[in-house]
Amino acid sequence: MSGAGVPDEAPELTHFVDGLPRMVDVTDKVSTTRTATAEAWVRLPPEARAALTAGTNPKGDPLVVARLGGLAGSKRTAELILLCHPIPVTGADVQVTLEDAGVHVLATVRTTAPTGVEMEALTAATVAALNVYDMLKAASKAIEITGVRLVSKSGGKSGDYRAAD
Repeated sequence: MSGAGVPDEAPELTHFVDGLPRMVDVTDKVSTTRTATAEAWVRLPPEARAALTAGTNPKGDPLVVARLGGLAGSKRTAELILLCHPIPVTGADVQVTLEDAGVHVLATVRTTAPTGVEMEALTAATVAALNVYDMLKAASKAIEITGVRLVSKSGGKSGDYRAAD
């Protein structure tokens, strides 16, 4: 190590070769069962919460639409995240609940594949949150999507992970 904690050699970049992007080759990796859970929060101003709780939203039930959107998003991740491998989503569950702090989205995605499923869970949570926004934007444009994060993962070479509360 040289001064200020800077390594003497740059780390090998897995998604770049000679400065150009590539998809990492996972051909020889063993397929294992992998699970990831991600969350997102949708903060609702009073007028959006009122439309949701009163059931007067002209577009219909935002929570049901968000759940379906999240499920669809989990399966379309490789189309949206440029260097993400298309993997078989073998299970997905998206919970969308109204809480005191806003709408909470919790998405869990499973696969048996040679690479992880974290991006699918994060995409599912984000797409679900975007659907809440879309369904309630007529009530308020001040809706905020926050707190998108990986909550946990299991399986794969890097092992298990659980976010701090």
